[in-house]
Amino acid sequence: MLTAISRYGARVHPTTQQIVAACRERGEFIQGPQIAAFEQAFAARLGAHHAITASYGRMAFYFILKALQFPAGSEIILPALTFWVVPELARVAGLTVRFADVDPTTFCMDPASLERAITEKTRVVVPTHLYGLPCDMDAILDIAGRHNLAVVEDCAHALGATYRGRPVGTFGDGALFSFQTLKPLNCYGGGMAVVREAAVAERVRQQVEALPWPDEKRIANKLLVGRLQRIFTRPRVFTFTGFPILWVSSYTGAQPDVYLWEKIRPLSPLPEDYLERCSNAQATLGLAGLDLLDSWTAATRSHAHAMTAALADVPGVQVPTEPPERTHVYYQYCLYGPARDALVRDCIRRGVDIETLHVDVCTQLDLFAAERGSAPGADRAAQAIQVPVYASLTDRQLRRVMKVVREALTSRLQAAPPAPSQAARL
Repeated sequence: MLTAISRYGARVHPTTQQIVAACRERGEFIQGPQIAAFEQAFAARLGAHHAITASYGRMAFYFILKALQFPAGSEIILPALTFWVVPELARVAGLTVRFADVDPTTFCMDPASLERAITEKTRVVVPTHLYGLPCDMDAILDIAGRHNLAVVEDCAHALGATYRGRPVGTFGDGALFSFQTLKPLNCYGGGMAVVREAAVAERVRQQVEALPWPDEKRIANKLLVGRLQRIFTRPRVFTFTGFPILWVSSYTGAQPDVYLWEKIRPLSPLPEDYLERCSNAQATLGLAGLDLLDSWTAATRSHAHAMTAALADVPGVQVPTEPPERTHVYYQYCLYGPARDALVRDCIRRGVDIETLHVDVCTQLDLFAAERGSAPGADRAAQAIQVPVYASLTDRQLRRVMKVVREALTSRLQAAPPAPSQAARL
């Protein structure tokens, strides 16, 4: 019988349930010393001075922006290809959003487009290390330095990635990291603000410490939902749960993916669960997960390199790039191939769930209608597909994914009409 493979695979510490149970037994499920220990360990891993936990990575970003104390009317430049929540929270923080285009090969901010987007009101730029690949930080830092701009790195996808041997998150004035269930470090929610200057870090911490502790029931529910997500993405379970919906949808044209993601909407006022602190149980999971992060990353990178080797000789296919002196952690493995939507359907019908767009082309969203502009690189990047290479795939499952994706690509290329000859064009 066909066993289906999900597009998602969470990184889960093997003693997660015991860790959570021990926190409960000690009376440290919500408050406890592991929060400070996690912050210290995280900062030490990066070689950074200050790390402060938050309820979400997005809120770490919000607190950094507020702590940097930009003057009224300041503009912020973000990549057009990013999670819609990030620019929306910049607006909630009082900044005017502007978008720069991305390089469709790396999916990261295009430095030339960044420089064109700068005005006399620009105060901060957000290089987003999208899908786990570091941005061209030399070029971005040079532009920021010449224009006296603050730099806040979005590292939600990129914990473990390096640029010229240096960890992402250590190049700018601040950085956000996310610990949602599918991120490189899974704490079933939460985030971290990493800040260079002590005074800015203190202002971030003051904002966090002014918030209430989360309700125990809310954190227990987050842990339960995360555990269920992990269970339902296991191949044997996924085969009988989510996969039949996707398989039927491949024939009916339905789009069940829309139910997987947070509704795009204004975030003012901020939702209640944004305005609380990270729990001790989540911090304890993060502290334990740091010990396994390098092995998880190595497995994911190995899978990605095997996928590249399996597809590199298929004509018309563009596999992910890894420029010199940048370490890609492959939060998503993105490639270009013919007939994107048909290719997705072909893979699903063969039992491998692949994804089209994991983030948003913000210049196409009604939420940012006032900031719309031309972003051909982001538009092109939206045509990529994401192929599973996550760490928990077994060798057998990885070979299955490679075989299915290669067969689907090859069949699409064979079905494509031949290019017109030179004589025909004349």
